[in-house]
Amino acid sequence: MNAIKETHFNFPGQTAFYKGKVRDVYTIKNKYLAMVVSDRISAFDVVLPEAIPFKGQVLNQIAAGFLKATADIVPNWVVSVPDPSVTIGRICEPYKVEMVIRGYLAGHAAREYAAGKRQVCGVSLPEGLKENDKLPEPIITPTTKASVGHDEDISREQILAKKIVSEQDYIQLENYTRALYQRGTEIAAKQGLILVDTKYEFGKADGKIFLIDEIHTPDSSRYFYSEGYEARQASGEAQKQLSKEFVRKWLIENGFQGKDGQVIPTMTKEIVQSISDRYIELYEKITGEAFVKPESTDILNRVETAIIGALSSL
Repeated sequence: MNAIKETHFNFPGQTAFYKGKVRDVYTIKNKYLAMVVSDRISAFDVVLPEAIPFKGQVLNQIAAGFLKATADIVPNWVVSVPDPSVTIGRICEPYKVEMVIRGYLAGHAAREYAAGKRQVCGVSLPEGLKENDKLPEPIITPTTKASVGHDEDISREQILAKKIVSEQDYIQLENYTRALYQRGTEIAAKQGLILVDTKYEFGKADGKIFLIDEIHTPDSSRYFYSEGYEARQASGEAQKQLSKEFVRKWLIENGFQGKDGQVIPTMTKEIVQSISDRYIELYEKITGEAFVKPESTDILNRVETAIIGALSSL
């Protein structure tokens, strides 16, 4: 299958290269980042062996659309999007926390709750909730941003006590997070979706806070279908959702949760195709637009040419 598994470009003015879990990031003139959103997929902080066709394009195009739609709330890092799988933006010093916001008891929070915990990241949760219930109000449950290994839950109080973020900046990050989630919720609702939970990353440049990385994508967010949500909750059925959670559930069902000694299950062509189809489905559902597959089959040459062209104008 034609997918971007890895890149090895060398651009004019390139000063560094970083390979993340799913992104290849090229530093240009120590001022800009050229981010290639590959088709690699990770779960439980492990990169799975097979790339998912069109996944990078889906993530990059959804993120670009939402960053544009929220630029009135907070400035973002984007300078240009020269290719469906590429974003070029300004370098910011990232905060060492990810701002996770949850409007529903799902995913990690639901697993913690089921284990008997009534606090997540220092935030208290009421008794009597069941998985996928709407919370009384959205809660912010930050995590540390680990350069290696697993991100870990952390409370607001710990962040301030350890001076990971100044109190003034953290208050602003919380305000931005709530406003972004509200906007994302409104946009999702128009498309018949519920934005269940999501995460935001922020950075600073020239003394100013910027929204960085991707937002409201299936890698950073969880969506339920609005239609039938109440009925499914009332009957105890699983919610129909569009997120990466289905990948995690498939892995769990096949004995893998990223723990030592566990083996990643075989990713057949059928599994890879089904994951690709789900990503495209989310793109079309959240944007209300048909997904367009690029005509070029030489993806790496297309991406490299687009980046070189974009950099020449900076």
